[in-house]
Amino acid sequence: MSRPSLLCRAFAVTTALLPSFINAQSPASGAADGLASASVTSMSGGETATVSGTTTSYRSEFTVPSEADIGANLIPNIADAEAVDAQAVCPGYTASDVVRNDLGFSATLSLAGDACNVYGNDIETLNVTVEYQSADRLAVRVIPAVLDSSNQSYYILPDYLVHQPTADVDANTTSLENDLSFTWTNAPSFQFTVYRVSTGDVIFSTAGTKLIYEDQFIEFASELPENYNIYGLGETIRDFRQGNNYTKTMWAADIGDTIDANIYGSHPFYLDTRYYEVDSSTGNLSLVTNNETNSSADYVSYSHGVYNRNSHGQDILLRPTNITWRLLGGSIDLYFFAGPTQAQITKDYQMSAVGLPAMQQYFTFGYHQCRWGYANWSQLQEVVDNYAAADIPLENIWTDIDYMNQYRDFDNDAIRYGYDEGATFLSGLHAKGQHYIPIIDSAIYDPNPANASDNYSTFTNGDALGAFLKNPDGSTYIGDVWPGYTVFPDWLSGGAGQWWINEMTFWHGKVAFDGAWIDMSEASSFIVGSVPSSNLSLNPVHPSFLLPGEPGNQIFTYPEGFNTTNATEAATAASLAASQASGYPMATSTGTDYLRTTPTPGVRNINYPPYVINNAQPGADLAVHALSPNATHADGTLDYDVHNLFGHQILNATYHALLSAIPDVRPFIIGRSTFAGSGQWAGHWGGDNTSLWAYMYFSISQALSFSLFGIPMFGVDTCGFNGNTDEELCNRWMQLSAFFPFYRNHNTLSANPQEAYIWPSVAAAAREAIQIRYSLLPYMYTLFYAAHTTGSTVMRALSWEFPNDPTLAYGASQFFLGPAILVTPVLAQGATTVHGVFPGLGAGAVYYDWYNHSAIDPVLAGGGRNVSIDAPLGHIPLYLRGGYVVPMQEPAYVTRDARRNPWGLLVALGSGGEAGGSCMWMMGRAWCRMLLLWCR
Repeated sequence: MSRPSLLCRAFAVTTALLPSFINAQSPASGAADGLASASVTSMSGGETATVSGTTTSYRSEFTVPSEADIGANLIPNIADAEAVDAQAVCPGYTASDVVRNDLGFSATLSLAGDACNVYGNDIETLNVTVEYQSADRLAVRVIPAVLDSSNQSYYILPDYLVHQPTADVDANTTSLENDLSFTWTNAPSFQFTVYRVSTGDVIFSTAGTKLIYEDQFIEFASELPENYNIYGLGETIRDFRQGNNYTKTMWAADIGDTIDANIYGSHPFYLDTRYYEVDSSTGNLSLVTNNETNSSADYVSYSHGVYNRNSHGQDILLRPTNITWRLLGGSIDLYFFAGPTQAQITKDYQMSAVGLPAMQQYFTFGYHQCRWGYANWSQLQEVVDNYAAADIPLENIWTDIDYMNQYRDFDNDAIRYGYDEGATFLSGLHAKGQHYIPIIDSAIYDPNPANASDNYSTFTNGDALGAFLKNPDGSTYIGDVWPGYTVFPDWLSGGAGQWWINEMTFWHGKVAFDGAWIDMSEASSFIVGSVPSSNLSLNPVHPSFLLPGEPGNQIFTYPEGFNTTNATEAATAASLAASQASGYPMATSTGTDYLRTTPTPGVRNINYPPYVINNAQPGADLAVHALSPNATHADGTLDYDVHNLFGHQILNATYHALLSAIPDVRPFIIGRSTFAGSGQWAGHWGGDNTSLWAYMYFSISQALSFSLFGIPMFGVDTCGFNGNTDEELCNRWMQLSAFFPFYRNHNTLSANPQEAYIWPSVAAAAREAIQIRYSLLPYMYTLFYAAHTTGSTVMRALSWEFPNDPTLAYGASQFFLGPAILVTPVLAQGATTVHGVFPGLGAGAVYYDWYNHSAIDPVLAGGGRNVSIDAPLGHIPLYLRGGYVVPMQEPAYVTRDARRNPWGLLVALGSGGEAGGSCMWMMGRAWCRMLLLWCR
């Protein structure tokens, strides 16, 4: 028998409107979404037809040879049986000359024996500084004692690139006032321990290990408890709770969404949560190592955070009882956050270390549609019209690189995406309250000097300002991306920032876009190293690989289980795939001869450092499909030292460019490569995922990780980017993504269309999910305001909301949207039920079914049990958590109109008949807050 409902619904119907907020890769493929192919009568610049018969942008006759993107054959250190164990041969350091001050102390570290020079040249003397920066933050920094202009960039990450936390202005903190305490010893060499004063728990300890500090290799390690719960350390795609026999590598890479690999961003921060059983008689705590519980026992958790502010390539080895950091350079710049809750840690991490996330415009929370392959403005209009005809709300339409003139930034194709036609399209779009977001790539086409007509003002303007990266000899670094041979902005030069602002502002005068999508920002390059300037006479060139849809690279893949539900189509696809594979064999490498380098006294081996990180690119070469490590900035800094910051800095530049191009409007940016702190300028999408159920499952872990990183504006390519999706997967995914902050459907060139209106069942599921989402936009916007001002999270793991339940440590198949909405999606093909838990039910928590407002029976679903929930196709189980007031608004087709609709409150009473919440909105340019209280 179900429990009586405690749910109340109160709507305040208004007629007055709240004031509006300040509003601030490759060729086109065949007809999208069943649209008619574009009719092109002129092949300006050399347009050609794809296999589907529609036009693409210019394709040169010359194709870059495939070997141009093959680097050296290296073997990662962690896989190399011949690798030297630095711990076994290096001496460590000894501390001396300790000087204490009000906030901590400093000391000198000297080599404790003969230099080992195992993966670089040992630094003989170091300085260590320990600073109690606030009541719950401790900093430990180790840098070379001798620094000058010749080596500063090797070791010091400037504050103007990545914020460096400092002691609170009003801090008068000493070790006696901090819940973290630092101790050290010289027996047998310098080792240190950080422990929690309130519990005595050791949270970081290098005991039993040696500190190794060389010019190209730094290693330090800490012990960890058995079966630890660590989260973060991005960017990789894997379960939210990290495993204990795995290596995290940080080297920004354009490698698609390869599971367990280093991909686009670098976030050297982790959350460590430990559970304890509380002795009912003494109050003593016993560490829980298996995350299992006794129903008669009480539990409590303590979390802490660790951030290593370092932008170099690195391996982080997670092993059963320890964590080891191996860095290719820089310094040890550690920050420990005491918490003890996840909420306190992420707030302190953002407010003190990396910055608070950018506030978004209201429209950005609407639904977004994109694909690689929209051939022209007319196709975009057809997509917009088709969404309207299907009555599926569409807020934003996007274009991939199809719109560009030969794939060149800030320049539209004159025939397919002409400026006059675009002005008409955008005027009509904006009149309906809809928006347009184009892609902007990170590399700039370098014109062919042998072709007098090959003019490109964006390059010319940047070159005049010295805005591009150089080779070590001072010549311009030339790589290869979509337009052909390209140059790359030098964000450390004096001219690049202003040049980027100028170009974007000028282009916005011709194309009234509403935000920017920044891609290829690792930075990606399709060749290893820089080509001679004489190669420019071949420009524009075709990349060394086949584009999707070209003969030999047609798409025949489908989601798991497709063969059981669509047997005939799956069999045909499998046959065609086999035929294609036999006709276009993939190049393979079976070489086992590895390049190994050894340190050279006084010289860094930039391109092939002696320690090889586990870079997922073929051969583990740092230069494969990327800028070469020896690409040189105007101030002499090498890409080797700041590679992981290219994406971070282009987001910074784009943020300021949009402030110029669209004044008085909060910039909307979605970027691919990110670093700690990128959230203060931009959101992030999960990159080039695949139309597989596994990727839908991992999307929740991705989103929760970026919640920790301070980038709440996160989403993935709904229904999948690579491969063909199918009706069932897209149905489920469209509903799941409706509860992610950033909600976009996007797929690759020549794949089957997957707009929400393609299948009637997906259209129905999308309509319902978007209606719910739009009714919750006041709630979501309030969550974002809290994130923007305090560093709180938007998407939340169940374990964050119920921190004293060890059984929730593993879970990433459900999540909370804020504190009040529990989302339990179907993540498996063919399922009509889903297993989920109702945290705290039976122990005071109350849940209500979103759809009928009935209370969930604690007898049937209490005690944290994993219960079966009905979830037929087209239905996503949602639940309201008792004790919360959720601000809502009557939905509309676009968010502009929804904000004019009546708004109200959905009150979900707690077990004691109480509920509370808040709502944020803008009155003109001022924020207003309303506290929402409801008492029975």
